[in-house]
This record gives sequence, structure tokens and C-alpha cells, in this order.
Amino acid sequence: MTTTESPTAAGSGSAATDKFKAERVTADTSPERLAAIAKDALGALNDVILKHGVTYPEYRVFKQWLIDVGEGGEWPLFLDVFIEHSVEEVLARSRKGTKGSIEGPYYIENSPELPSKCTLPMRPEDEKITPLVFSGQVTDLDGNGLAGAKVELWHADNDGYYSQFAPHLPEWNLRGTIIADEEGRYEITTIQPAPYQIPTDGPTGQFIEAQNGHPWRPAHLHLIVSAPGKESVTTQLYFKGGEWIDSDVASATKPELILDPKTGDDGKNHVTYNFVLDPA
Repeated sequence: MTTTESPTAAGSGSAATDKFKAERVTADTSPERLAAIAKDALGALNDVILKHGVTYPEYRVFKQWLIDVGEGGEWPLFLDVFIEHSVEEVLARSRKGTKGSIEGPYYIENSPELPSKCTLPMRPEDEKITPLVFSGQVTDLDGNGLAGAKVELWHADNDGYYSQFAPHLPEWNLRGTIIADEEGRYEITTIQPAPYQIPTDGPTGQFIEAQNGHPWRPAHLHLIVSAPGKESVTTQLYFKGGEWIDSDVASATKPELILDPKTGDDGKNHVTYNFVLDPA
């Protein structure tokens, strides 16, 4: 899989960093809680240094690498790949509905609204990829359909690039906010995504390569599903038998989030997945 333009890690990282900075996120964390978290985090890091006998050359390389991550705009990428899955697990403890997964660094809010039966915006070259018809229903915990539920869907193209983070892709390519019908049902036509590597030409890639790791994510769909009076769920859906599904670099796969599409008489892959939302 090749493209005529190859977005760099620095370019994608800077875009992700700029987006995150613009959000100006805050958290109602007390000084006491912050002190406890900081003490444990720094204590754990110092324990690792003592356990492994980290040398001054290794320490200095680590400092330079931290600087490189910041200058490359890769903190959203690095943290979302290696840390976010644990934060999501904390959230999941209080949920009874659909399992969540990481959001990742490439979510863009306010994607174009589309009707319950629709096709995601895509380029002519995307249309050559195997179509995927993704359908289902959004319900509450009792199985009642949620009229007008929103299904925000985004995913990479066949080369692993996301619109708004790759200069050669049109805005909103393979992104949309689908408004479910009066029974909470939807039917979305998109393309079957492929596995892809996270950007490897920056410090995050160097970090992975230095430990002989791999940078691959299994093919997946990103979703945020919401409805009035319900807790939204942020998740990813993967594909049965897909490459890297058992060794996702982001540690984000879950058995409950595996799709098993079947090819229909129309030559398209079809799959159904229902979302269950907790009360707010």
C-alpha cells in the first residue's frame, strides 16, 4: 500500500498536539489527589531505575528522547498508544453497557451529520476497496431503541492515514456523525479498513524500534455513540482473524469488540453490531 504523499510523524503529531491544546481540558483534581498520584508515579519510575541499574548515559538519552517527543508533537500519540488503555479500563469499571476502548489521537468533533442509512464520505480510490456495510441498533440497558442516537464513526484509509491529519486527504474523508432512526437503528456503508503502522519516523517509532517491538495496529473502526440522557461510549471495533489483533501496539483490543463480517451476494462485507448505553 503506497500513497503519492506520505505524511510524516512530525506532521501528524503536530496536528494532534494542536488539536489537543485547543481543547484546553481541565480536571477537578484536588491537590491531595494530585500529590498522591505524583508520589506513586515518580516512586514507580525511581523503583524501575534502581531495579535495572539505569546508567547516566541511559538517563541522558532518556532526557533527550523526552525533549524529542515534545518537539515532535508526539505526546498525544505516545500517551494514547501506551497509556490511554489503562485510563479507559478505570472508566469501564462503572459501566454495564457496551465495552469501551481508547479514543486515540485522531478524533475530530463535529463531523458531517448523515442519515441513519448512509455512505461515509470517501474518495474514488477508496471506493475500490472492499465495501463494508455496518449496521445495528443503539439501545438502553433494557433493550429499548434510542431514537435519534448519534453514531460518530471515523477510521483510517487503506494506507493507514486519517483525514485532517494527512495533507493529501480531503477533509472529513471516512468520517461522519450518523443519526439513528426512531428505533435507534443505523446502516452505514464504508470500506473494510486495513491494519496500519502508527507513525514510525519520529521518537515514538524510535522507542518501539529500540526494543525490537512492532508498530502495528489491527484494522479497526473508531466510534463514539451517544443519546440524550445516556452515557456516551467511546470504543473501537476490530475484525476476527485480523493481523495484529493479538499483539496490538496500543493494547486496546477486547474480545467483546470483535466483528465477524460476512460477504453478501452483493459482494460487500456485512456485519451487525449493537450498542448498549448506560444511563447518565
